[in-house]
Amino acid sequence: MIVRKLSEIINTERDVKAENGNWISRRFLLKKCGMGFSFHETKIFAGTETLIWYKNHLEAVYCVGGSGEIELIDTGEKFQIEDGTMYALNENEKHYLRAFEDMRMICVFNPPLTGKEVHDENGVYPIIKEN
Repeated sequence: MIVRKLSEIINTERDVKAENGNWISRRFLLKKCGMGFSFHETKIFAGTETLIWYKNHLEAVYCVGGSGEIELIDTGEKFQIEDGTMYALNENEKHYLRAFEDMRMICVFNPPLTGKEVHDENGVYPIIKEN
């Protein structure tokens, strides 16, 4: 059984901050945990816009606080995000994530992240072979 508390993650290698300051991701479950997915709490900071394209991963996100929007780049379609909204990037959609208020998001990735991933210039997380 795996039990982790947020207080045990903050200020460790599992507490990953975006270089541009747009978000912070607390990574509760990683590839090495052997669950077949990774599980994160991510805070998206108010007033930010982040280009994201998980071409190597599927992601499901549940918002548990704050508000913002997701805009699909291919279609221009926009979806409002607020507490109680879930979205799933089931077709690796390239998108912008905008936060109107600080947003607290619960995220699941498949394949699981190792914990070392950061977005590249295209918003992509690379596949990292090691645990």
